[in-house]
Amino acid sequence: TTTTTTNDTAEETQPRITKEIVQEYLASLDVFKSPGPDELHPRVLKELADVISEPLAVIFENSWRTGEVPADWRRANVVPIFKKGEREDPNNYRPVGLTSIPGKILEQIIKQTVCEHLERNAVITNSQHGFLKNKSCQTNLISFFDRTTSLVDEGNAVDVAYLDFSKAFDKVPHDILVKKLVKCGLDYATTQWICNWLTDRTQRVLINGSSSSWRRVTSGVPQGSVLGPVLFNIFINDLDDGLKGILIKFADDTKLGGVANTPEDRITLQNDLDRLENWAKTNKMNFNREKCKVLHLGKKNERHKYKMGDTWLESSTCEKDLGVLVDHKLDMSQQCDAAAKKANAILGCINRSIASRSREVIVPL
Repeated sequence: TTTTTTNDTAEETQPRITKEIVQEYLASLDVFKSPGPDELHPRVLKELADVISEPLAVIFENSWRTGEVPADWRRANVVPIFKKGEREDPNNYRPVGLTSIPGKILEQIIKQTVCEHLERNAVITNSQHGFLKNKSCQTNLISFFDRTTSLVDEGNAVDVAYLDFSKAFDKVPHDILVKKLVKCGLDYATTQWICNWLTDRTQRVLINGSSSSWRRVTSGVPQGSVLGPVLFNIFINDLDDGLKGILIKFADDTKLGGVANTPEDRITLQNDLDRLENWAKTNKMNFNREKCKVLHLGKKNERHKYKMGDTWLESSTCEKDLGVLVDHKLDMSQQCDAAAKKANAILGCINRSIASRSREVIVPL
């Protein structure tokens, strides 16, 4: 979607953003989405696409070339989305950032350039399955459990550590992230734009029409942004370095597995956990050690205790892995039971609430 021209005085790509490209993005806007702090509603932007696409293209190109990011694109309204549990408990809400829609369009254009570079140069390791083309939760689970079940079928004991980062997206240090952007070979103009886009960000909380005061955001990749997930993948990409076990990721959702037949095997797995702890310290991140659990697989497993830092990790008989319940016997019956229970509850609700039993009514329900 973007073309580049070469500057004779500097070896850097200069972005070219045409009116047609912007018009295409404006035409695909969802008119039911909420606007950001600039209050430019997607419906207005979509209906005015013919008129505003050219001036927006000029603004986008100048912003990308110079690295200057308008203040409106560095602001976010944070709204709470209810997850589950008690509605009175603030911990049961997920904060989502609503940002400027024109800003997001430029993010999409830049994201495409960044993703093409990452793919062309095979920057992101195969262990990452989050926010990548042709990868998903399913590929993560199949890839990991294909190897794990093969090891168990061969009679091995296997230990799997489920690791939990504490507020991973919010804690990413900007200075370390920018160094990693440079290291992965992104061009100067794009790196400079992302650096300025992350700098001097502010946000406020909106609840029931009331708002808090604006506060500075000093770390993290902006949640609710287009570029955030891609930047996080670049940041966490070197987590695998030096590990001997099987590490697999879905964004920050990480699990580490390894054979645990002998004391030497278990020491190797413990050394991997120590390396991960050191990575977290170096990159100013934290593992939520209380939530990190170990699943012991295989009939001859000695259920060895592992630790991260000075905390012993709890053993678990069943873990929810990317929405799928996996137990220590690698038996999926608990997942099937939960799915059947949920389906029966919905059928019961339909049965109690709907009098008609005609095909036209029941099948869509």
